[in-house]
Amino acid sequence: MPKLTIGRVAAAAGVNVETIRYYQRRRLLEEPEKPLGGYRHYPTEMVQRIRFIKRAQSLGFTLEDVAGLLQLNDSDACTKTRQLAARKLTLIEQKIHEMATLRNALAELVDQCNKKLRRGACPIIEILQSDSPVGPAPSRSNHHRIPSRNTGFSMSPGTPSSHLLRNE
Repeated sequence: MPKLTIGRVAAAAGVNVETIRYYQRRRLLEEPEKPLGGYRHYPTEMVQRIRFIKRAQSLGFTLEDVAGLLQLNDSDACTKTRQLAARKLTLIEQKIHEMATLRNALAELVDQCNKKLRRGACPIIEILQSDSPVGPAPSRSNHHRIPSRNTGFSMSPGTPSSHLLRNE
């Protein structure tokens, strides 16, 4: 079984040497013993493990998640991996909804700016200069708006991002 130096493992896996060292510090990869006066030699399987980690990250799994996935044995791997993936999917769907809401709110502000070009204050600047917080928050009970401009963009400390843009 051929042994590789850290540089060759990094090149074969498509990562930087520092990435491998970081994974070793996070205990995702083992650090081989260093022979006296020589270089550490890594098994070829290390390349596959690094690729596994990178693919898991590209699917949204954190390094903590990956550490858990690497610990699973064949008897429970599918069930636990499916549960973790289902939770990730739910989080991604929530983020997509929040981003769509932010997109719509910004599109509305841009539209208002387009309608108001060269006449009065910019609605976006007014919101950014406001003392009220902008963005997601846990509750809708304390709803405030900028009185000088009807932007449709809520300014409330208790409003979730899904309520940033109100249709009135």
